[in-house]
Amino acid sequence: MKASVTPETPETLDRREGPFGEVVLRRRGTTYEIIANGCFLMDTSDGRSERLLVDAAYLALDPPPGAPAPSVLIGGLGVGFSLAHAAARKDWGRIAVVEREAAIIEWHRTGPLATVSAAALADPRTEILHTDLVAYLTDSADRYDALCLDIDNGPDWTVDEDNRGLYSSAGLTSCLDRLHPGGVLAVWSAQPSPAFEQDLRDAGFASVRTREVPVARGVPDVVHLARKPADGVPAG
Repeated sequence: MKASVTPETPETLDRREGPFGEVVLRRRGTTYEIIANGCFLMDTSDGRSERLLVDAAYLALDPPPGAPAPSVLIGGLGVGFSLAHAAARKDWGRIAVVEREAAIIEWHRTGPLATVSAAALADPRTEILHTDLVAYLTDSADRYDALCLDIDNGPDWTVDEDNRGLYSSAGLTSCLDRLHPGGVLAVWSAQPSPAFEQDLRDAGFASVRTREVPVARGVPDVVHLARKPADGVPAG
């Protein structure tokens, strides 16, 4: 007999094995959860952190009146809050989203997570790039005005070992290369990381700072912000 499902008992809706391990979509009451390799990644219970990630990047850019709409790369489709919020803002230009898990893309296009992202996916500014974020940042020649990265629980708590390269010196240099001069990097984390702030400075970023996002329990979530110096302006 199938056990009854309560708001406290998660129901597994889909489970996939892929090249990067297992990814699971669960429902707990009215909330959807994504689990990657047994590690809780994110759910649809709130979304404040994801929205702040996008807004903080735009505010840090502070584009002057009349300037072209800035482009943004969102690293990780997740439950879709960052994409949906970026698309809801008409002041973004190109909105590219890198997602390596085919299952997560499918859950948004034809599955339950379409309730979050359907309008954003239909927006002509939106482009979904089915690839690994670290590889894309390393190999692509594309440049953006903002990078909003949310693929782990933070630089000190990655979903898998492969992701650690994103927060290494080489990974941060790749982020720097993918930004236009004056562009902004925003990285979500489940906890502050002073060491990561120093790593950003060492990689050549300027204006490094951390925005806190209050949560119901425990230490605040944070968004690490850093700017690529404008041409001819040294980091500092």
